[in-house]
Amino acid sequence: MYRTLVDPATLARHLDDPRWVVVDTRHDLTQPAWGEEEYREEHIPGARFLHLDRDLSAPKTGRNGRHPLPSPAAAAATFGAAGIDADKQVVVYDQNQGAYAARCWWMLRWLGHDAVAVLDGGWDRWMREQRPITGEVRPVVPATFRVRESLPVVGTDEVLANAARDAALVLDARSPERFRGEAEPFDPVAGRVPGAVNRPVARNLARDGTFKPADELRAELEAMLGSGDPGQVIHMCGSGVTACHNMLAMEVAGLPGGKLYAGSWSEWCADPSRPVATGA
Repeated sequence: MYRTLVDPATLARHLDDPRWVVVDTRHDLTQPAWGEEEYREEHIPGARFLHLDRDLSAPKTGRNGRHPLPSPAAAAATFGAAGIDADKQVVVYDQNQGAYAARCWWMLRWLGHDAVAVLDGGWDRWMREQRPITGEVRPVVPATFRVRESLPVVGTDEVLANAARDAALVLDARSPERFRGEAEPFDPVAGRVPGAVNRPVARNLARDGTFKPADELRAELEAMLGSGDPGQVIHMCGSGVTACHNMLAMEVAGLPGGKLYAGSWSEWCADPSRPVATGA
């Protein structure tokens, strides 16, 4: 069973294995149709496409963030329609850093499906290694995805209470300039949750776009944690997507158990009464 990362060579050996399901989650926040268009042009053979907005998020209300978490029942229906059940090993990929793939990875783990991994290096590495691609969209045989458990997520009230007493580490995966409040391309307010610490997802990766070795990640993350419990870390970002990349990195490092603040900054800043920090 693969629970964190899979390399292209391993996936290539299983492309015709009916027990493996490959999921393409390529996406561009500024061009939401781009990923699916690219998928229809070419993708890993047998892959099926899940769209961040349509399949991996719930409808927006204006106060629940840009990528609200679907209900467990809705997510289970999506995964079942993609042919995923308890017997399947799932491999998810996107175009580069793996943030969108990590969102899908986390959602499956959230619902109790442990046999899911992200393609290390993603589509870029797959193409660089000249692995098989196709434009053929194969029909998917639906399956019954059963929720084994629904891991807890963190809501805004809990994050607000945590900010008041600084009880747990809040790890923000956004870029440094967004974290400092110097730029905000997606949300109406710039800044961060008071007390949060910044770890941009790029820090989880080596120069070739693959994840850093587990021991290196562990050393870096433990330096941020100090004496804190990794299971109490609250992970956030702009909308609950790239935060999952830090959660995956912690799992790779052997520091699992953190909680996702699914609404993240886009939900936090929707209420002007919530405190905002800026600067270094």
